[in-house]
Amino acid sequence: MRRAVLLLIALIWAACAQLPGACGAVAADIRYPTRPITLIVPFPAGGGVDTLARVVADKLGAALGQPVVVDNRGGAGGVIGTRLGAKAAADGYTLIMSDSGTTSINPALYANPGYDVRRDFAPVGLVATTPIVLMVHPSLPAKSVSDLIALAKTHADELNFGTPPPGTLSHLSAELFKAQAALDMTIVPYKGTAALTNDLLGGHVRVGFNVLAPAVGSIRSGSLHLIATAGRTRASLFPDVPTVAEQGLAGFQAELHYGLLAPAGTPAEVIARINTELSGAVNSQEVRERIAADGGDVRVSTPEEYAVDIERESAKWSALIRKLNLRVE
Repeated sequence: MRRAVLLLIALIWAACAQLPGACGAVAADIRYPTRPITLIVPFPAGGGVDTLARVVADKLGAALGQPVVVDNRGGAGGVIGTRLGAKAAADGYTLIMSDSGTTSINPALYANPGYDVRRDFAPVGLVATTPIVLMVHPSLPAKSVSDLIALAKTHADELNFGTPPPGTLSHLSAELFKAQAALDMTIVPYKGTAALTNDLLGGHVRVGFNVLAPAVGSIRSGSLHLIATAGRTRASLFPDVPTVAEQGLAGFQAELHYGLLAPAGTPAEVIARINTELSGAVNSQEVRERIAADGGDVRVSTPEEYAVDIERESAKWSALIRKLNLRVE
């Protein structure tokens, strides 16, 4: 029943997104595209979202026969660039690289993000997922989730859990872990993923919830120990490491979902063309290998399936944000 309701919502959303509105939708040009396309990345250059966007842009541009130019508009956890994308012309020549933060967390976290995902955007398709991971310093005598929970319950005053800034998916994952495992643990937020990784390596904090990419080399060298991944399935990069759910916390799932959005009102024919070429580009061996190298997995979809995915993730994380009473003015 829940799946059917989500699908109905997605279909209504997708239909409404094609109606002409404030963005000034134009009729689809059967020659589309006839000029370069801008891909807004609402994060600074060099980060995980930017890296993925550039790989996708190269392949998508080749498939469409026009350059796809990355435009980094970072700031406020992705709010600034996403807000800019919401105001762009709905003609197929502006796309937005999104992740779970911009689609499913920021709308609940920020008092006024300046955009409404359902009203202002048309989903194009999913690209990939990357799990949040649970890592520890090798000095910590915990080799599994159950070990860590037992240790946290007996040494609560000594054991801190590091995360990236409040409101990020890694931080919310730690809060979810705390709630499901009934732990009274202290969460220490860092300014970013790199700072957290460095302090984990130095043993200044001995447990961390983080994205996988910054720590892949350290895990392989043994400088950090990967206890669990939090995807719906095991990470292809570390298939021998069980998920958090497999290790006893049923239903625990925390992974970043990346996809493409277009301004609401973008013609359906244009959305369909981009989705077709996007799916082919992402499924290429080169892109699959690049995504896998950072611990991610390719996950293509139809626009309707991406809409359902956003609804599901939004419901999950907004509920936790409300429970924790998190808010950014």
